Amino acid sequence: MVKPARDSFEPKTFLAQVGAGKSICKFSKGQNVFAQGDVADAVFYIQKGKIKLTVVSDQGKEAIVGILEPGQFFGEGCLNGHPLHIATTTAMEDCVITEISKTAMITALESKPKFSQLFMAYLLARNSRIEEDLIDQLFNSSEKRLARLLLLLANFGKEASPQPIGINISQETLAEMIGTTRSRVSFFMNKFRKLGFISYNGKVEVHSSLLNAVLRDKSEIDRKD
Repeated sequence: MVKPARDSFEPKTFLAQVGAGKSICKFSKGQNVFAQGDVADAVFYIQKGKIKLTVVSDQGKEAIVGILEPGQFFGEGCLNGHPLHIATTTAMEDCVITEISKTAMITALESKPKFSQLFMAYLLARNSRIEEDLIDQLFNSSEKRLARLLLLLANFGKEASPQPIGINISQETLAEMIGTTRSRVSFFMNKFRKLGFISYNGKVEVHSSLLNAVLRDKSEIDRKD
């Protein structure tokens, strides 16, 4: 009995290499990958660095709607027929990005099952995150929203072990992401530090006690001032 040939295709290797319809791009801190309103004709994959997503309303108000990390895709709206990008993506630090043309992306999804599985897993995780963010905004206080954001930035709940937040995020940025004021973020950060939930050592370090407080029905976050 002849065994079928083993599929040697590795999605991560595919994403890290230049090929037909694929290019590897480097972006410096503060540089846009694409801007809101640009033509959407490619999908992007983060190899290194972090990307900030911002949206500007018709009234000119800007809001940060997400921070993306290595291993995540963005710009996938082009696969759903969106002709223009609906957000601006900006490097928060030096980044290495794989750009995949829409045609090459569709071809890979149709012909490479392992790649399709990887991309589907990303879409499901992102959809779950969007639902969690909506619930967070609707039902949690701004203090708990800040606590959850810090935990996410420090990789709590992910496969990677918790770690210091590796990028400098201003209190203004944190305030935009949770829908409150910078002064409130400053108050909450000082409170978290006094309670031992976070510490400052060049970078913000998030402790497991913050996660424990968030998970309690009546957490220390709500009970202590």
